[in-house]
Formats: sequence, structure tokens, C-alpha cells
Amino acid sequence: MNVLLIGSGGREHALAWALSASPLLSQLYCAPGNAGIATLAACTELDIADHAAIARFCTQQRIGLVVVGPEAPLVAGIVDDLAAAGIKVFGPTRAAARLEGSKGFTKDFCREFNIPTAAYRRFDERGAALAYLETQALPVVIKVDGLAGGKGVTVADTHEAARAAVEACFAAGSELVIEDCLVGEEASFFALVDGRHALPLATAQDHKRACDGDRGPNTGGMGAYSPAPVLTPQLIDHTMASIIRPTVAGMARRGTPFKGVLFAGLMLTADGPKLIEYNVRFGDPECQALMLRLKSDLLAALLATVDGVLNSFDLRWHEDWALTVVLASRGYPGAYAKGSEIRGLEAAQAMEGVEVFHAGTTREAGRLLASGGRVLGVTARASTVSEAQQRAYAAVAKIDWPEGFYRTDIGWRAIERERRGT
Repeated sequence: MNVLLIGSGGREHALAWALSASPLLSQLYCAPGNAGIATLAACTELDIADHAAIARFCTQQRIGLVVVGPEAPLVAGIVDDLAAAGIKVFGPTRAAARLEGSKGFTKDFCREFNIPTAAYRRFDERGAALAYLETQALPVVIKVDGLAGGKGVTVADTHEAARAAVEACFAAGSELVIEDCLVGEEASFFALVDGRHALPLATAQDHKRACDGDRGPNTGGMGAYSPAPVLTPQLIDHTMASIIRPTVAGMARRGTPFKGVLFAGLMLTADGPKLIEYNVRFGDPECQALMLRLKSDLLAALLATVDGVLNSFDLRWHEDWALTVVLASRGYPGAYAKGSEIRGLEAAQAMEGVEVFHAGTTREAGRLLASGGRVLGVTARASTVSEAQQRAYAAVAKIDWPEGFYRTDIGWRAIERERRGT
């Protein structure tokens, strides 16, 4: 089977790595890809916003399945347009992708179907939002009601910071959601969903803040590990029963069944898990850690999802831990320079149990250059989280890239639990 993968980030490199191992695969294509993906797939400069051009390419290359990595094409309706052309696609429709595309839609959906989440209000007018803020206890959470690359959330500890977030949102012309600040530990929960059935994937935790100690601005993610020990079997069952299955049933009842990856960002509160937000694709960098642990054929799993037969499918996982350290351009998530050269990748990649996934890279005249904010995801697998961390940072140390930076404490929560024996 020929497969077309849509996207160019670290998540897509990890997916390409897993797909390329499938015995069902004949040829892997990627649009647009990156320097790492180009070692596994035939990359094309197709404009992924041009759905008609994607459809023509699929027909010409006899593509049996399109796998959509990032959220923007899903929200823009690429699944609807390709399916209308008779092309099989892994991912939710435009209507189902609203679970990520609109924070307000998801909050209203949770209220309708009794899915536990923070109390909230939606606003499309600046004055009303500012007036509401004055009545709220701090901290408060302000969310852009749309796609923001994982960075459209402000947790405000002062009214001044809250007002600034609201002003910035409306200056950009966006609606917003203001909600209570949930207290607890965050975790990432993933499930494959075929419209009726949900199959949980391995658990993970990521690190959103740019700096050690969970300080600094929010980013798209500076590292991740899997499994997440905080998500016990009991909490997994609770999450499936109170959040995932009601969502699957609710979307089907609305006539917009969800197919694809349902990614629930959870807050594990004293009252049980509550939904922070939904994403409708694999997480990045969680996907990198998940793919390194997956034993089963990813392509077979994605086909079972599209074909609606997940109830007769199962997944197998390595018991090992996997941990990803993201290397980012200095200045990220703010302004950063492009074009700096990265050396030493071969030595890092040669280490046992290590895979280096590219996120923002290009290759010019034989040189590997940084071309994005998040640039590499150094991922290691080992029998303990401490060993996986040590292996990942040993590989990072072999990479020569002065223009980059990374956190030095990825996995700290799991390592603390490991030391306590809990």
C-alpha cells in the first residue's frame, strides 16, 4: 500500500519512522516533510492547503491511505475533501475537528454531555470579558478560541496579567474562553477512535514550559516521556468511562462521529481527572515517545480506525520507558534565527536505544540546518525512566549546535516517583 503522510514536524518524523516498518507499506510519501523524514519517505513540495492538488497526487500515486499529522489541515477540512474524492484518510472531519479547533465548542460540548472540566464563560466582546475578570478569583485561565500551536493559553496570577491576555486576544480578533484554574498534575491521554469504539494508547506526560523547573513561557512542548506513572490503571478506566467514551458517544449522537486520534489533556484533580482541552491528532513531542514504545503495526492500527473495526483490534507496547528531549532554537517560543548548522547527529543517532526525530530541519549542500523553533527530538528507550533519561541526554551531548537550547530536567516527575518507589 502507498501512504501519504501530511506534515513536517517531529510528530510526523516519528509517524514516518513507525509507518516505514509496516509490512503493509509499499511506498511512503510525505508532504512537505523535513530532512529527517526525507530519509524514510519521498518528500513532495505539495501545498497541503490545496486539497484538490493533494487529491490529484493521491490519484496519480495510487495512495491507499492519507495520514494527517498536524491539526490545521484537519480543522480546514482536508479529510472531508479527500474523502469526497474517494480517498481513504486517517483523521477527523472538519465538524469533528472542532473539538480542537474551538475551545468554546468543546466547553459547551462538555457541559452538554456531562464531561468533567473547569467552569468557564465564553466571550466575543472585550468589555464583557474584562468586566467578568474583575469578579473572578485568581489564578484564572484565558484561552484563545482557536488554533494556537499549543501556546494560546495564559494562566494569570494577577488581574493585570489577565487583562493583558484578554487585550492581546481581542487585538488579534479572536474570541476567548475564561475558565477556572484546575489544580493537580497534568497528563496526556490518547485513544484511537473509529466513530463508535475507542482504543486507549499508552500514556504520556509532556513538559510545556520552556525552562527547567517548569518555568518560562508555554511552548508546544520541550520534552515528554511514556508511560505516565501518575495515570494508574484505575485512573485510565475512570478517564475512559467519564471523558473518552461520553465524547465518542456524544459526537456520534450529534451526527459528527469522530475518527482518528483523540488526545485529552487531563488535570488529575482531587475530584478525579478533568478535561483541560482536546486535541484531534497525536501530541508533539508525546508521539515520539509513544512510537518508540509501540510494538504493533501502526499502519494496521490506522487502517482499523478508518475502517471502523477497532473493537476487534488490540495494540502491544514495549514495557520499556521512552523519553524525548526537544532541542529548540534560542529565542523559542519567541523570535528565533534560522539557518544555523547542526553537527554530530550521526554520533547521537548511533547510540543504542536512541532515535533522533527531526522537527524543524532542512538540508542544503550536505549541511543540516535549523529551520524552525523546535528542531530535534532526541528520544531514548530503556528499562527504567532514569536510564532512558541518561541515555537521551548522553545523545544530546553529542550534538554540536550552539544556537540551540534544551531543558535538562525532562522526566523529573517520573524519576522522583521511581526514587520513592511509587
